[in-house]
Amino acid sequence: MNGFSAAQRLAAEVIGTAFLLATVVGSGIMAEQLAGGNIALALLGNTLPTGAILIVLILVFGPVSGAHFNPAVTFAFAMRGEIGPAPAIAYVVAQVAGAVLGVVIAHLMFDLPAIQVGVIVRTGTGQWLGEVVATFGLVLTILALVARNPGAIPFAVGLYITAAYWFTSSTSFANPAVTIARALTGTFSGIAPAHAPAFIAAQFAGAALAVVAARLVFRPAVAQVDEMAAAE
Repeated sequence: MNGFSAAQRLAAEVIGTAFLLATVVGSGIMAEQLAGGNIALALLGNTLPTGAILIVLILVFGPVSGAHFNPAVTFAFAMRGEIGPAPAIAYVVAQVAGAVLGVVIAHLMFDLPAIQVGVIVRTGTGQWLGEVVATFGLVLTILALVARNPGAIPFAVGLYITAAYWFTSSTSFANPAVTIARALTGTFSGIAPAHAPAFIAAQFAGAALAVVAARLVFRPAVAQVDEMAAAE
């Protein structure tokens, strides 16, 4: 344990995920208002704040909770046996609660109804594959660095999401809590609720594949480091 209580870790997950969603939705609202109908410019205005806030939030809350802010990340660590079932479930509940809170706050800041229904169509095999790829890359990035260079994780995650907004067909939700919360906004960054379950399934699939890939690619190197350390 890192010296922080369970309550402190859960509070960090709630607050961090709330700030993440307030940024995703709030910057989407602001970008749409300022872009004058230019979708590419609006997406850029949504992308840059999201990547930036991820760096900040992971730096701030990483030492407390690990800064998962994402059920797919928590799921990956549970698959690896690095978090138990009960704490993992508590993390996921905290993340979803924080995500919904962040959306509500974003709406209220822009004088919009607190809870809405997503209307943007995001469906089809291309977008589902986009979510598998986006989540796979995100989780693999984290798993690759967590044992060898954890200080790089905030910057790597922020940069990865910034890139994935543009190279994936789905604009890289890569997070079940984010997906649930974005189904509650009718703004630029929303998703129609009927399309959210397929996104979430794709995200967990991507996370599971990333755990397998990390074992295949990185496990021998980690084992060699452990053997060298034991010999010293």
